[in-house]
Amino acid sequence: MSVLLGCIADDFTGATDLASFLVQSGMRTVQLIGTPTDFVDLSNVDAVVIALKSRTLPSQQAIAQSIEALEWLKVLNCEQYYFKYCSTFDSTAKGNIGPVTDALLDNLQENFTVLCPSLPVNGRTVYKGNLFVNDELLSESGMRNHPLTPMKDANLMRVMASQSSGDVGLVPFEVVSQGAKNVKKALLELAKMHRYAVVDALSNDDLHTIGEACANLKLLTGGSGLSVGLAKNFVDKGLFEIRHNSAQLSNVKGDVVVLSGSCSVMTQKQVARFKESFLSMKISPLDLKSGKSSVANALAWFEKNRNVGALMFYATDTPENIRFAQEQLGAREASELIENFMAELVSSLDERGVTKFIVAGGETSGAVVKALNPKMLKIGSSIAPGVPLAEMVGDSPKLVALKSGNFGDELFFEKALEVMQ
Repeated sequence: MSVLLGCIADDFTGATDLASFLVQSGMRTVQLIGTPTDFVDLSNVDAVVIALKSRTLPSQQAIAQSIEALEWLKVLNCEQYYFKYCSTFDSTAKGNIGPVTDALLDNLQENFTVLCPSLPVNGRTVYKGNLFVNDELLSESGMRNHPLTPMKDANLMRVMASQSSGDVGLVPFEVVSQGAKNVKKALLELAKMHRYAVVDALSNDDLHTIGEACANLKLLTGGSGLSVGLAKNFVDKGLFEIRHNSAQLSNVKGDVVVLSGSCSVMTQKQVARFKESFLSMKISPLDLKSGKSSVANALAWFEKNRNVGALMFYATDTPENIRFAQEQLGAREASELIENFMAELVSSLDERGVTKFIVAGGETSGAVVKALNPKMLKIGSSIAPGVPLAEMVGDSPKLVALKSGNFGDELFFEKALEVMQ
């Protein structure tokens, strides 16, 4: 049987987030690191997630990478395709969600799709087309200070309209609450005059309703939440039987290192909590630029302390300190200094036998995965909603937990350590 669901994610943690929900729904899922150039055995796979690092690229580069991934997936004759972005709709006024979705629709010769970033289990909901983070509008949450994609507008219709071609409509909660048939009817009406429809969702039940209504759309777009009901659609079509053993991973022994590049509010809390019980080293882009910090220094500290337990390297900092570094270096250079440091550090830790990595932040996760260069990720059980344990399939197996910034509770790092034992 062919792969049923072909997914494209705009960052690495977003890819594992989506893959985690697909595994929970009973779909055997693998995550590929970029578009493959060699043969990949997908004979026992129901869903494929291609992880890109396109969220903050210039739009034309993001489009090119996304279309390359789509063309590769189309060879698999997938029943449905899925463009996964962050549940906080991370983007700028110029993209990349709008331009990439435009390009995917054009490539598939489709005229309409939905926008559904809601992930209620992690506090992301959409009401009247406005995105909320817990009880706050997106524009009033910590996302307003994101160093690369600051979200200043919570209204998804306005945000999408500023980036994309075609009109953007809304399926309001009043319709969603009436069930899948009413949602499907509303989508058919909107498709006559609009290219996109934002769909309100306040609960997991709403996501199941929306998923059922979208069973026949060739392209879906959203956060990971929209995926929760898709397995049932394939069952109803007679294409699939839910698997209850889709999360088995290898037993891996070895050292654990935590790497945190995210500066989200929750990651700041997680880092602070972890520091109370474990040794840690702070990394600053200004210190890296000046030479005060270096990979050599970090490795010397690691070797001195590796026998005392899990260690953490973190660039997580306050919005004020981030802004100061960006003013001195520029936003992109400040970010690249941290990413390059993490990538070089991970390569060296790999050479020293570290086999388990807990990583916070999409950009940092991308750098880590690129450095370790696995053939694919096999997705295992969930550590927190949207954050699975994963096995890097390559010359030697490694376990990783790749966490988007605001995911997990304050004890996430400790929980990940426990799961990795």
